[in-house]
Amino acid sequence: MLRAIRIVWLLLCCIALFSACARASRPPAAVSLPLIIAHRGGTADAPENTLEAIQQAVAHQADALWLTVQLSKDGEPVLYRPADLGLLTDASGPVASRTAAELAQVNAGWTFPQSGAGDTFVYRHHPVGIPTLREALRVIPVDRWVILDMKALPAAPQAAAVARVLTEEGAWSRVAIYSTDADYQRSFAAYSQARLFESRDDTRLRLLRVRLGSGCIDAPTESTWTGFELHRQLTITETFTLGQGRSEVDALLWTPESVACFRQRSQRVRIVAMAVNDAAGYQTAACLGVDAVLADSPRKMAMIRANLAKPLQSPTRY
Repeated sequence: MLRAIRIVWLLLCCIALFSACARASRPPAAVSLPLIIAHRGGTADAPENTLEAIQQAVAHQADALWLTVQLSKDGEPVLYRPADLGLLTDASGPVASRTAAELAQVNAGWTFPQSGAGDTFVYRHHPVGIPTLREALRVIPVDRWVILDMKALPAAPQAAAVARVLTEEGAWSRVAIYSTDADYQRSFAAYSQARLFESRDDTRLRLLRVRLGSGCIDAPTESTWTGFELHRQLTITETFTLGQGRSEVDALLWTPESVACFRQRSQRVRIVAMAVNDAAGYQTAACLGVDAVLADSPRKMAMIRANLAKPLQSPTRY
């Protein structure tokens, strides 16, 4: 009986908390503010995935670093996102066409800031190279989480190379692995030390089922990491006898119901709301009770967090 009363009381508190968040201009003090993850080291503040970006993110109190990994020609994990070097650097061609030493001489800040940003290309006179994963791990404080976003295929060789670096640097305990390609989940499953985000397909399908009223199906197991955009542009396609109908919608996918679904089996499921870059998004994430937000500007988000109501307990790094 007492247990039932306690459960009802907790549910009422949760309802009251979400209602308060919906009405208030700031989250109530009981809400623990989400951690801030620097997207590609802070792509809005400095050239992405560079040691410069990482150092700035750390200085702005980012709680974790999200870094993008590919393999160099000589099999070294390096930090770079696009398929072609020409999109961000003063070089061209795929990352895998150059050795790690050659990539270190490429200027990864060549196009920063992007055209139209109202500034000069400051890093053309202060070049920053493409770093290795090993170099990044050595400059990131050991109390900060590192989330590695795996790019490029095939997955198995890159997973093996990353695993080697993590083992040699003793970094498994502070790293989580993410990829939009499920081949990486399968490749890293061979390493018992690996903390893995579930596949993006699984996360997206569960979010859509909850949002469309199909209920909570196959909630993640304990300690699973999950991540998806707070808002996402979606195309809804309806098929009928005479053809198809399509609608474009801006969907809010993380809701109280979806968060509850993801934590149905365990409160230790980690939820990262991606593409949160303003005060309104950060407040929404805080009221939902997600663990962290993925943001482009740690500098901006640090100020936003400082201006919100002080939480009962400060955010803690996992």
